[in-house]
Amino acid sequence: MTSDDTHARTLELLESNAYFGMKPTQVTLLKQEKVACLADNDARLALDPQNKYRMQTKPHGHGDVHSLLYSSGLLSKWRDAGVKFVLFFQDTNGLLFKAIPAALGVSATKQYQVNSLAVPRKAKEAIGGIAKLTHADGRTMVINVEYNQLDPLLRATISPEGDVNCETGYSPFPGNINQLILELDSYIEELKKTGGAIQEFVNPKYKDESKTSFKSSTRLECMMQDYPKTLPPTARVGFTVMDVWLAYAPVKNNPEDAAKVPKGNPYHSATSGEMSIYRANSLILRKAGAQIGDPVMGVFNGQEVEVWPRIVWKPKWALTFSDVKRKLEGSCSVTQRSTMVIKGRNIFIDKLSLDGALVVDAIDEAEVRVEGSVQNKGWVLENVDYKDTSYPEEIRIRGFKMNRIEQLEGNFREPGKYTLKP
Repeated sequence: MTSDDTHARTLELLESNAYFGMKPTQVTLLKQEKVACLADNDARLALDPQNKYRMQTKPHGHGDVHSLLYSSGLLSKWRDAGVKFVLFFQDTNGLLFKAIPAALGVSATKQYQVNSLAVPRKAKEAIGGIAKLTHADGRTMVINVEYNQLDPLLRATISPEGDVNCETGYSPFPGNINQLILELDSYIEELKKTGGAIQEFVNPKYKDESKTSFKSSTRLECMMQDYPKTLPPTARVGFTVMDVWLAYAPVKNNPEDAAKVPKGNPYHSATSGEMSIYRANSLILRKAGAQIGDPVMGVFNGQEVEVWPRIVWKPKWALTFSDVKRKLEGSCSVTQRSTMVIKGRNIFIDKLSLDGALVVDAIDEAEVRVEGSVQNKGWVLENVDYKDTSYPEEIRIRGFKMNRIEQLEGNFREPGKYTLKP
């Protein structure tokens, strides 16, 4: 879903990158409209500072996705194509797709109409909490409660201490990461009743405690995670809690803001987001039986992060943990300074000892067995200052570049069975 602020640039990005390997017919852009902005507590319309005859406008919020999906007819097309579930994901969280297969399994097993993905959450952490709310008349609802509302709600109802950690060290209310899985048939039936309309709210940001002046204009908005509020009490609404390392590493802070984050708190930057991918892949291989080198600490763009082996694979190599275990054979080890890139469906890692860089690229019809002791100078991370405009933006926001000094590389473009070793 796009808006006037992002639609043209999103389309340009897709077209200039050949839709990142997808067919153009696989991608549908739904553009939401903007709404008028409000200037003060009396809801006066905010005018454009550059043109007093024009109102300021802003997008209505991501809750519009429900009405757009309904009015576009896209949901019916998906159902006709045999689709069973609809996944809503925030495009800044690259780790999400590692958690989705398991969450889909939960939705199917529990027959959830709505399944919210969540992560363990520290009490009073600035992330919404999943809670079961009970009305005075006995009706219940499983829903996200925004963090600034959760603590006052708890103090006013069940706990004078508000939101506190339990014996697990986390809040009993897991953190909502705003990734939703909806069962398609019941979703369509509900939207026939509501048209996808979601309850609106106003969330002004005030200049000071007097709460009389806004920092900037506000507007009526809606959130996609409020969809369960429209459902009857009989609806099957649940949540799936995943470890943070597997499911949650959003990229939403620029380098300058990320560097100001207190030590120990997540940076949520391009640097930490990329490092989280390497950490997740390393931990998955470690859980599958491989010996993976422990991380070292590195500082990039003023952010101290764990630097794990740079291990990446294309999704078709392993969608699930069982895929990883099946393609990892014997005793394998990867040192901390190593880089491993796997691009192919039928690549098997067999008693591999890697200390350096390894790149394997194979077509689906080629079965490749990688084995032996691979040692070379590898790829080295070199610091790049985000203010250094001699580098492209995608390098500057990472805070580093890959200096590809030496690697073992295998490219397999013909069907058959192959072995790659030094």
